[in-house]
Amino acid sequence: MPERRARRDLHPGAWWVWAIGLAVAAGRTFDVVLLGLVIGVASLVVVARRPVAPWAMSFRLYLWLGAVVIVIRLLFGVLLGGASTGTVILDLPQVPLPSWADGVRLLGPVTWESLQRSFAVGLQLAALIICVGAANSLANPRRLLKSLPPALYEVGAAVVVALTLFPQLAESIGRVRRARRLRGDTGRSVRALRSVVIPVMEDALERSMRLAASMDARGYGRRGAASRRTRTLSGALLLLGLMGVCVGVYATADLTAPRLLAAPMLAVGFGIAGVGFWLSGRTVGHTRYRPDPWLGWEWFTALCGLAAASAFFVSYDLDAVTLAGLVVAALPALLTPEPTSPYAALRTPAPVRTGEGVAA
Repeated sequence: MPERRARRDLHPGAWWVWAIGLAVAAGRTFDVVLLGLVIGVASLVVVARRPVAPWAMSFRLYLWLGAVVIVIRLLFGVLLGGASTGTVILDLPQVPLPSWADGVRLLGPVTWESLQRSFAVGLQLAALIICVGAANSLANPRRLLKSLPPALYEVGAAVVVALTLFPQLAESIGRVRRARRLRGDTGRSVRALRSVVIPVMEDALERSMRLAASMDARGYGRRGAASRRTRTLSGALLLLGLMGVCVGVYATADLTAPRLLAAPMLAVGFGIAGVGFWLSGRTVGHTRYRPDPWLGWEWFTALCGLAAASAFFVSYDLDAVTLAGLVVAALPALLTPEPTSPYAALRTPAPVRTGEGVAA
C-alpha cells in the first residue's frame, strides 16, 4: 500500500462500492440506533476525506433531503392512521371512507408504536439517501465519467447527469449566494428566494448542456458497431439481470421475504447483467488518457463497505457483529490517504535561483 501521508485521490469506483455496501447495511435493519450509526459513519468519512471542490459540498443537501423524508414519513403515518392497539398519544377523529377503500384508514387514533415504526422506516430511507450523497461527495463525477465501462457509453450521458445533479446544484447554489453577498443582497423574503432559484436552475441547465456537448464530442451516446442480433441479446441480458437485482434488493430489504430471493437472486442478477455488459462492451472501441489506478487503498476502501454489508447479513440487531461492521466501514476516514488539495502548490515554496543553478 502507498504511504499513509501521501495525498492521493482514490478511484471514484472505490467510494461508490463503499457507499453501496453501507447502503445495503442500512437496508437490512430498522433499528434506530444502527441507522443513526450508519448515518454517522457516512458523515464521518465525508468530513474526513471530502476533497476541496465545489461539487463535494453537496452532502449538506442530502442531509436536508433525508430530514425531509423522515418528516414526510411521519406525516403519512399520522394521516393514514396508526395501529389499532397501543399507547394512544393523539386521538384524532377518523374520516369515513367508501366501501371500495376498505382497509385504508384516514386519521384516527395515533399510537406511540405507529410513530416509532414510521420514524424507523423514514430513517432507513434517509440513511439510503445519505449513503448515495456520501458517494457523490467523495467521488469526482468527471473522473467517474472517465471510468465508466464501455457498455455504458451509449447511456453514459444519462448516467452521469443523474449522478451529478445534486453536486451541480450545490455548486450553483454556492456560486449564486456568493454573488448575492458581493452585491450586498442579504434578503430572505419570498422575492429573494425567487432571485436565487431562477439563477441556480439556469446555471445548472447551462452546465448540463456543456457537459452533454463535451460528452458528445468524446463519442458518448453513439451506437456501437454491433449487429442487431448482438444488440438484442445484450439488451435482453441486461434487462433480465437488472430485474433479478431489483428482486434481490427488495427481498434483502424485506426481512419477511424468502431468503432464496435475497442473496442468491442478487448473485444471479449481477451475473446475468455482467454477461450483458461484457457483450455490449465488446463492440465499443475506446481509449483512456491517464486512467485512474486501482491500487491497495482502493481495495481496502471497497472491502470496508462490503464488510459492513456482510455484517448486517449475519445479524441486523444491535450486537457485536453489526457494531464491528460499522467500525470497519469507518476505517477509510482514518487510514486512507487524504485527497489532494488544489492549494498544495501555493503552499510549496518556489525554488530560489542562484548563479550556480537552482537551490531548494
